[in-house]
Amino acid sequence: MNVTEVYKGIASIYNEGNISGNDSMDILNIPYTLNKTINVFAIIILFITMISVGCTIEISKMKTHLLKPKGVAIALLAQFGIMPLTAFSLAGVLQMDPIKAVTVLICGCCPGGSLSNIFSLAIKGDMNLSIIMTTCSSIAALGLMPLLLYIFSQGFNGLENAVPYAGIIKALMFTMVPCAIGITINHYKPKYSPVVKKVGLSILIISSIILSILSGIAVKDTIWMIFTPDVLTVAALMPLTGFVMGYVLSVMCRLSPQCSRTISMETGCQNVQLCTVILKVAFPPQVTGPMFLFPLIYIIFQCTEALLLALCFRCYQTLKPPAEGKCHSCLGVFVE
Repeated sequence: MNVTEVYKGIASIYNEGNISGNDSMDILNIPYTLNKTINVFAIIILFITMISVGCTIEISKMKTHLLKPKGVAIALLAQFGIMPLTAFSLAGVLQMDPIKAVTVLICGCCPGGSLSNIFSLAIKGDMNLSIIMTTCSSIAALGLMPLLLYIFSQGFNGLENAVPYAGIIKALMFTMVPCAIGITINHYKPKYSPVVKKVGLSILIISSIILSILSGIAVKDTIWMIFTPDVLTVAALMPLTGFVMGYVLSVMCRLSPQCSRTISMETGCQNVQLCTVILKVAFPPQVTGPMFLFPLIYIIFQCTEALLLALCFRCYQTLKPPAEGKCHSCLGVFVE
């Protein structure tokens, strides 16, 4: 199905009057050059991010976790079970219109993001597991993300025929290339990995600033449409649900406190760069409207909530360090 059919699929829902839309398809008209420039910078950000992820992966440590895959398996279950179901439930309960619903579903079905590695470090998680989880979820997303989108889109009128699966799969395959480049660099030329990551971080920061400015220019007249109670509620509750439920699932499966904290961060942190690229490249701007900025709102809440959890963890460790060998409550296990 091409983007024109996708556009018609969603547009028909509005034209039939089944759901009151937000008129974004008629209001947002981004100039062609500006739209392509935004797309390019979104792709650059995703490319640099995935190279950096690849540069942190050590094949020997990956083999260790894959030979004992319990932690990775539980993490994948949390990532592709909890988050898509949370996105589907919130979009349904809040009765979101089709454009908002498909945006939230895409975000919820995305694999884990690289920010989870930083937050896992902040809460003294298992860094090897965190990095392996980010990589494995990105690979698994090639099959699971289109499948989950197909399953959950059946619950919304018209969306079952309005998701650009081909475009999403292309975007997912694109993420594998820079990740493989990073893994190759780290394996054969490990001394260059720190340089690549430092240069990549500089490019990432500059590109993100430029993308933010260009996006602001593109939607300056319609940006108010995204700051609605339902969108803000989803953006706030999705990552929080992922953090909490990811940890609860890990504890129920009797994983170590360190692994449980890691899976908690991995579950709540989505690959918002990938989500942005899909929304900008797979859909025409007339379809998504300003909703392509939803990942930006999501990442603000995601980082805020993750930082608060990390702060609580650090404060607990400072004020009340746990005694070795002592039986802990659920809270004690989290902060052990």
